[in-house]
Amino acid sequence: MASFMAAEYEDLPEEVKVEVKAFADTNVAWLTDVLIDAGLGDSASCERRARSIFTAVAGAQLMARTRCDIGLFDELILTYQEAGLIPVQQIQASR
Repeated sequence: MASFMAAEYEDLPEEVKVEVKAFADTNVAWLTDVLIDAGLGDSASCERRARSIFTAVAGAQLMARTRCDIGLFDELILTYQEAGLIPVQQIQASR
């Protein structure tokens, strides 16, 4: 939902803008911590990667919703994993 709201960010009321930004910031911070805990880089590189992951997932949600095809979302996430953007096996192994 936040991704769709972010697409219309300029038209949102200020209080909603604050919440949409906070949602993204919270998720990027969490992803950054997960990547750091998995030993996948320093804080700066993990934050960049976290932003990329967050953006990629939001894009996958948008594509799947536009096509009414949840399977497309799953395929895109698998592709991100195969490409190494989402390092699932490394993170699972570190827990």
